[in-house]
Amino acid sequence: MTLDPSQYRQLRFDRPADKVLRITFDRPETYNSLDETGHRELAYVWRDIDADSSINSVILTGAGKAFSSGGDFGMIRSIIDDHEARARAWKEARDLVYNVINCSRPIISAINGPAVGAGLVAGLLADISIAGERARIVDGHTRLGVAAGDSAVINWPLLCGMAKAKYLLLTCRPIDGREAERIGLVSLCVPDDELQDRALETAVSLAEGAQGAIRWTKYALNNWYRMAGPAFDASTALEMLGFTGPDAREGLEAHLEKRTPKFSGESPL
Repeated sequence: MTLDPSQYRQLRFDRPADKVLRITFDRPETYNSLDETGHRELAYVWRDIDADSSINSVILTGAGKAFSSGGDFGMIRSIIDDHEARARAWKEARDLVYNVINCSRPIISAINGPAVGAGLVAGLLADISIAGERARIVDGHTRLGVAAGDSAVINWPLLCGMAKAKYLLLTCRPIDGREAERIGLVSLCVPDDELQDRALETAVSLAEGAQGAIRWTKYALNNWYRMAGPAFDASTALEMLGFTGPDAREGLEAHLEKRTPKFSGESPL
C-alpha cells in the first residue's frame, strides 16, 4: 500500500531523500491552523505511513513562519456548540496521539515558529523533535478555559519533569526553542536557518539504518506512553467536558477579541 497524497487537502507531501517522506502543514496564510479537515488528516495520516513500505522515516514541519497554530476558531466554535462535533474531535484527538505512538516509522519534527494545539501534539510526540531558536511553544488550554488535553498529560511530564510540566500547562507560559531544549521538552535546538537541514540529515540517517532495530526500539520506548494511556484518556475527556461550560465560551471570545479572559472563578469540583 502506498500513501496517496491526493487524498489530503491540508497536508503537503514531498520526498526530499530516498525512503524519507516530508509532511508540511500547508496553510501559511493562517499560520498553519487546522480546521476540521486538517485535524482529521493529521490524526489518520500515520496509519497510511505505517502501511507504506517505501517510507523509512518521516519529517513533519510547517510552511512559512509557523509550525502550526492549532485548531482554528471555527473548529473550536463547533466543538463548543455541537455535541457531535465535540465527540468527533475527542475521537480524533485520541486517535492522533495513539496513531503517532503506534506508527512504526521514526518521526522527526522540525518545529519552526509558533507551535500550538494538535500540530504541537505531533511535534512533541515525534521520536526526535528539533526546534528552531525562534520556535514558540505553548499549550494554551487553560487560557481557553479547558483542561490540558491533547497529548500534554501523556508526554510532557516524561519529557521535562512534572514540576516544569505543571508550571507550563497551568500558566500557559510560552517558551522558545532554546528553553525547550534546556528543560528537555525537545530533543535539539538549532539556529533557524539550519533547522530543515538538520531534520533532513537526521531523517536520512534513520532511513538508512537497521530498520528492524530502529522500529523495535521505538516500539519499546513508547510503552512509557502506553502506560500513561489512562491519564491521557482522562485528560482528553475532561478537556471535552470543559468545552460544554461557560469558561470555554469566554476563553474563545477573549481570543477573538484579543483580550484577557474574564473567567468566573468558580469550579464544579
